Amino acid sequence: MPGQFHPLSQAFLDSIQHKYLDLHYCDDSPMQIMDLYYPNEPSDRPYPVIIHTHGGAFANGDQRENNAEPMLRGLERGYVVASIQYRRSREAFFPAQLYDAKAAVRYLRAHAAELGLDTERFATWGPSSGGWLASMVGVTAGNPAFEDFSQGNPEYSSAVQAVVDWCGPCGGFLEMDTAFRQSGLGTPDHDLPDSPESRFLGRALPEIPELVKLACPCTYVTEDVPPVCIFHGSADEVVPVEQSIRFYNTIVEQAGPERAELHIAEGKLHHGDPWYHEPWVADTCLDFLDRVLKG
Repeated sequence: MPGQFHPLSQAFLDSIQHKYLDLHYCDDSPMQIMDLYYPNEPSDRPYPVIIHTHGGAFANGDQRENNAEPMLRGLERGYVVASIQYRRSREAFFPAQLYDAKAAVRYLRAHAAELGLDTERFATWGPSSGGWLASMVGVTAGNPAFEDFSQGNPEYSSAVQAVVDWCGPCGGFLEMDTAFRQSGLGTPDHDLPDSPESRFLGRALPEIPELVKLACPCTYVTEDVPPVCIFHGSADEVVPVEQSIRFYNTIVEQAGPERAELHIAEGKLHHGDPWYHEPWVADTCLDFLDRVLKG
């Protein structure tokens, strides 16, 4: 089933010769850890960084699941991949997950010299709720409302230079059920009190429209938004494709068409093996990152 969670195989992990597992980027929660993977071919120059934010409906998943495999193809192109874990909705409500992701970015910048990282070439990349998180990191750069500096390294920036959003709910949580009612593709149950989004925000979505707006990446898009690459299946039955269309259109309207790419795969469902693991999908995103971060 698309979006199911399975761990990276031991053989796959063993094939990556240089890595650090379970690094603590903060000490507030056992969930605040990351894995750091390096290309097998060493470089005498600092590495650009892909920061993988896993999916899982804000409540599940972890940093070492096999949905990270497409991002780890970046090792072949000379990227370091930092796969982060963060507090889930069962432990903390929004915006704790965004605090965590930004704390991880600041940690990487603070330790860039010893880790061999290029602090000017950071990108976030995630699927589903991880795509939302990757996007929120990108669009809220410099916004003090979404930084918890008590988590460490307050003197470092949490900004990123590029974003890859795979089927994230980035067009407004309250728009999801309307889209499904119109398309008939998925079950319009996101407004219910026990939906992933309602549990993430702490109450049923229709009761908290202002908080829903605060949790929408579109709210924060300006002309300074970093370039964003968006992928979505047209038949996604979990997150309606209209979410990505609205996010893309918002970026184009506010920042211009050169700041966004939208790839809609006809007839494809939600993320995961097999279709998001097809090499062309990751290659398209890596080509985008090469243009933005290396061009």
